[in-house]
Amino acid sequence: MQQPALGILIGGSSHVGKSTLARALASSLGRELISTDDLGRHPGRPWPSVRPQVAEYYASLTDETIHWFLKVHHENMWPRIRQIIESRLEHAQPFVLEGAALRPEYMALLEQEDILPLFLYADDAFLRRRMLEESRRADADETKAAIIDKFIERSIRENREMLEAAGAADIRCIDGAAPGALDALVKEFSAA
Repeated sequence: MQQPALGILIGGSSHVGKSTLARALASSLGRELISTDDLGRHPGRPWPSVRPQVAEYYASLTDETIHWFLKVHHENMWPRIRQIIESRLEHAQPFVLEGAALRPEYMALLEQEDILPLFLYADDAFLRRRMLEESRRADADETKAAIIDKFIERSIRENREMLEAAGAADIRCIDGAAPGALDALVKEFSAA
């Protein structure tokens, strides 16, 4: 196998394993790790505590509006993300970039020679279970539980829609819920 591309991009919805895979790849390959979360969150997970503006966001908006705002947020982030990618490529700096803002439709627009786009996904039950556990929804009051539920449903919808877009763009898709899948990918790249 040839050396992995200069830039490895890892997209996917919340809780699918992007950060875990990105950390492992960056460490194994000795690369800079960059997260789109450091550029701006939208509006963030509604746990462990719920900031007032996040509570208002999830409580007052419809599911359609929440989804629309997320896509607009990612679109607004894309020029900065592209600038980061182009700067690293121009200076031949190997990197791993991960985040939900790495939507397949945007990754597909990049020159593929020095970039390897990857998309992580998982089945609905896996994502729901991970988010329910991490959010401690079972311990939440009714208001917080409703906000957590909206976040979970938004994330599951994103997972489905982005997986479809990744397939249409011929981006390599990895099932983050499959036992050993992430470790196998790190071994594959480390052996190159």
